[in-house]
Amino acid sequence: MHKIGLCGSSSSTHSARGLLTLSVLELNAINSAKQYLQNEAFSKQGLIDQLDSSYGDKYPVSVATAAVNSLHVNWDTEAVLAARQYLKNQSFSCQGLIQQLSSSFGDKFTLAQAQYAVHRVGLC
Repeated sequence: MHKIGLCGSSSSTHSARGLLTLSVLELNAINSAKQYLQNEAFSKQGLIDQLDSSYGDKYPVSVATAAVNSLHVNWDTEAVLAARQYLKNQSFSCQGLIQQLSSSFGDKFTLAQAQYAVHRVGLC
């Protein structure tokens, strides 16, 4: 569903040299982030929060942030995927979906990403 990889890498495969600089905790956080992205759409901040959450994986915020920053993710594409998922299950106005996608209580996409998504799905 999503194509992700580590920064500085063209695929999700790590070089042996790169692995030596990462702790087991960081590698686990990266793997958790990849698994989340394979199952649903996330904003960058939403994914960090999921990894850090006491209801999620409980990684330290610094580890969660480093893990998410290490991945190549097209956050605009993630926003479009999230918008499509919402529209499969609910009805939204253009502004309502932008608010849902960009709200700090919603998906936490940037306003630009949310606007891009609703235009891409043809809602606005």
